[in-house]
Amino acid sequence: MIQKKILSNGLTIVAERIPFVHSITMGIWVGNGSRYETKKENGISHFIEHMLFKGTPTRTSRDIATQLDSIGGQINAFTAKECTCYYTRTLDTHFDLALDVLSDMFFHSIFKEEDIIKERGVILEEINMYEDAPEEQVHDLLQTMVWNDSLGYSILGTQETLETFQQKELKTYMQQHYQPNNTVIAIVGNFEYEEIYEKLEEVFEVWENSPYHRIPSFDTIYTPNVIKKEKDIEQVHLCLGFPGIPLGSKKIYALSILNTILGGSMSSRLFQTIREEYGLAYSVYSYPSNYKNIGLFTIYAGMNPNQTQKVMDLIIREIQTVKKNLIAQEELNQTKEQLKSNYMMGLESTSGRMSSIGRSQLLLDHIQTPDEIIQKIDGVVLDDIEALIYEIFDFKKMSLAAVGNIAHLNDSIFHR
Repeated sequence: MIQKKILSNGLTIVAERIPFVHSITMGIWVGNGSRYETKKENGISHFIEHMLFKGTPTRTSRDIATQLDSIGGQINAFTAKECTCYYTRTLDTHFDLALDVLSDMFFHSIFKEEDIIKERGVILEEINMYEDAPEEQVHDLLQTMVWNDSLGYSILGTQETLETFQQKELKTYMQQHYQPNNTVIAIVGNFEYEEIYEKLEEVFEVWENSPYHRIPSFDTIYTPNVIKKEKDIEQVHLCLGFPGIPLGSKKIYALSILNTILGGSMSSRLFQTIREEYGLAYSVYSYPSNYKNIGLFTIYAGMNPNQTQKVMDLIIREIQTVKKNLIAQEELNQTKEQLKSNYMMGLESTSGRMSSIGRSQLLLDHIQTPDEIIQKIDGVVLDDIEALIYEIFDFKKMSLAAVGNIAHLNDSIFHR
């Protein structure tokens, strides 16, 4: 059973006790990411995430890494567009050490200038590495192009913005965006509720909200467009984009089913047609991106430049087919079972459950039980799918991003 407790400073704790495991996974979820940055700040959220591993008055960066490694535990973090998460996973007998290390990093990181200089170099190399991964880069290019505001910013930032980050800027930004009332602690594993609450309260209840808290307002608009990046590589990497569904929408479950049918699995129409039947691409898939107030639906394929026209035609054909013929009841029923199985199996680890309840509480201010989610998947009917097909797949709103050896390709391929 999932329990929720809100501390006097507004920090929310969501906890799920699983007595038959021997581990505890804990995450600190902060309502901040690249979408909350200004153009000059782009990349600062990710930079701060890195700097929290660089040392405190009582621990060096090596201490932070080795203290949990030495007991077989894990400590890590990630930055996304709308959240940042710091998390640990250890045996239940080692939870006190995990809490001590994670909270020490979170509250007492030093941000030494010499470490800032080193980490700037590390992140620049991360950006350079990303430049060498066109199959990943094309997705970011699509997002950068279709959004009119910070939602399109790169999570990593740019060389120009990274050069401006100094200790003062990092600490000021953290003070403005890391607040108890926009933070969720999610914890899953083998513990007693009252005991775990007591330990967390002792550490986190003294944390005060800053009067300098900055709350941005979002006015994101989807704008269809085309972007091409010439790169001397063997494949063309292609993303088609359509306006999607915002986070928290009641249509999310219908969208998950539609995505699974079109390109979200190995049995999907795009995979079976383009890879299995025609052998034109090793990787082809679709996925939804859901954010506050807005969303995006993306179709990706990677292929030989000479096959780009054929692959584009086949993707368009599959979309037109699903618009014309819709889907059958049997296909809907099969996909529901597939989704329910994938969802339930994903909850079999404490890490998966922690991520699920932490993200939901932070971004939606609500956690649905597995039974509620299964019920909503079962509740999707053919009319829901039909309405969504026509809502999303409007070719006048289609966007396209391409990376690769595309200079010789007919430009009509990229304009529909």
